[in-house]
Amino acid sequence: MIPWLDPRLPPDFPPTEQALAEPNGLLAAGGQLSCGWLVEAYCRGIFPWFNPNEPILWWTPAPRTVLFPVDFRINRSFRKFLQKNPYEITIDQRFSEVMHACAEPRKGQPGSWISLPMIKAYSELFERGFAHSYECWNADGVMVGGLYGVSLGRVFFGESMFSLESNASKCCLLELVESGRYSIIDCQMRTEHMVRMGAREISRHQFEQLLQELIPPLSCSV
Repeated sequence: MIPWLDPRLPPDFPPTEQALAEPNGLLAAGGQLSCGWLVEAYCRGIFPWFNPNEPILWWTPAPRTVLFPVDFRINRSFRKFLQKNPYEITIDQRFSEVMHACAEPRKGQPGSWISLPMIKAYSELFERGFAHSYECWNADGVMVGGLYGVSLGRVFFGESMFSLESNASKCCLLELVESGRYSIIDCQMRTEHMVRMGAREISRHQFEQLLQELIPPLSCSV
């Protein structure tokens, strides 16, 4: 059994070592999606992930998949693509639109975990400077890709990305990596797509140590 968090009380997450091994990283349920709860969670390496009409579920998987910017790799075809420079990348221009685009069902999937309450909650984080979006625009001025995530100290917690044209979300990721703002990008769970670009797995303990080093205490105050 996992503990139930009372949404009427301040956030009080259990120790992360109590997270289940199966499903990997499930720590607690309940609570709320307020700015205070979310910032407290992310500072401890915990994030919400649940389907619509389910209670809020909080996760801290082990191992953790992360991307260190110095490890970021681009293959030859993407390098050639970049020489054409077909896109313009902007930051924080269309946060809500990026989230809505990421919420669109993917091929072979009936729906998305990015519900309207999630969009509202992360939009509040954005308005308070705790979240950012990267947008990719084609030559016709159409947004064809993007990504968004939570930003605390020198850590970017990637949440989701979308791409409507070739390499659009990858160009946003490249802009994020080359911004120099972050020492680590959290990818949460392992995907072959991110591994091919240099992401790797580290232990939960290593991840939490990095958070303590890279997120100043004041960054967790709301």
